[in-house]
Amino acid sequence: MQNSITYKDAGVDVEAGDKLVELIKPMAKRTLGKGVLAGIGGFGAMFELGAGYKNPVLVSGTDGVGTKLKLAFLLNKHNTIGIDLVAMSVNDILVQGAKPLFFLDYFACGKLSLEVASSVISGIAKGCEESGCGLIGGETAEMPGMYQDGEYDLAGFAVGVVEKDSIIDGSSIKPGDVIIGLASSGFHSNGYSLVRRVIADTGLDLTSSYAHNLTWGDAVLAPTTLYAKPVLELLNDCEIHGMSHITGGGLTGNLPRVFPAHLAANIELKALPQVKLFEWMAQAASLNNLQMLDTFNCGIGYVLIVPGYEVSKIEEILAHKFQIKTYRLGEVDIRKGNKDIVYI
Repeated sequence: MQNSITYKDAGVDVEAGDKLVELIKPMAKRTLGKGVLAGIGGFGAMFELGAGYKNPVLVSGTDGVGTKLKLAFLLNKHNTIGIDLVAMSVNDILVQGAKPLFFLDYFACGKLSLEVASSVISGIAKGCEESGCGLIGGETAEMPGMYQDGEYDLAGFAVGVVEKDSIIDGSSIKPGDVIIGLASSGFHSNGYSLVRRVIADTGLDLTSSYAHNLTWGDAVLAPTTLYAKPVLELLNDCEIHGMSHITGGGLTGNLPRVFPAHLAANIELKALPQVKLFEWMAQAASLNNLQMLDTFNCGIGYVLIVPGYEVSKIEEILAHKFQIKTYRLGEVDIRKGNKDIVYI
């Protein structure tokens, strides 16, 4: 009689998956706040909005980390890539003024490594904790043959809430409003197909020194900045007319998404930060300023569009309370011709 072939024989270790859930539970527990009724371990997670809202609107977002994962595999560094995952969705829903409520993740691999998976999810939990949202659920999928050994993929899903009359949709943006850029931590999670190509073409040693006891590997894997807590505080204290998360497409592709059709942005190129990482990329890939701005965040990860009388207050709060560098990039003007952004 032929011996039976088990699910584990086929490459799926259910017991390892169960162990991972038990490892995740204390990580997730640290992120849970008021409103979570049921989280990790059930068939569905539950969140109660509760009292205190007049006309709540839920705002949702989903994203991944992209080919930045390839560098995490190469460097065998997995504890910050989960922060990227959280930031990409949470920063997106923040643009409309939404307070993040909860986050769910999807982790897929060919063969489950408890060490790697728990390291990744520790980063997700840290990102949720720093953003003030609960990690209330997720899915781990072990799929033999779908991924190469040692590789995995990630997706994340965030839900937030904003009062209907407090939604930031850009409609209040006016000529003369000031455009403030908030510093990024590096490439964030965009442009990595090009980053990896340039690293390969130049033979860059990722273990070599970058700056201040950091290697080039540290620089290219620096996690995406989480803007939720500082921006939510600003929304409570300051008048903000528009916001933009600078992701794929850079300033050129993302800033116009929040502008009324009759307005445009005048951006001063000299106001952009000078960052070694982006200077290296421009030189190594032979990209001019406009090509860089079309692809990368160029040192600006998030943008606020505000009336002039709020600028100093905003800069002070971000600098002193949150240690976030800001840059006065330019002003809003009446649109002339077909250009959304005029670089001057």
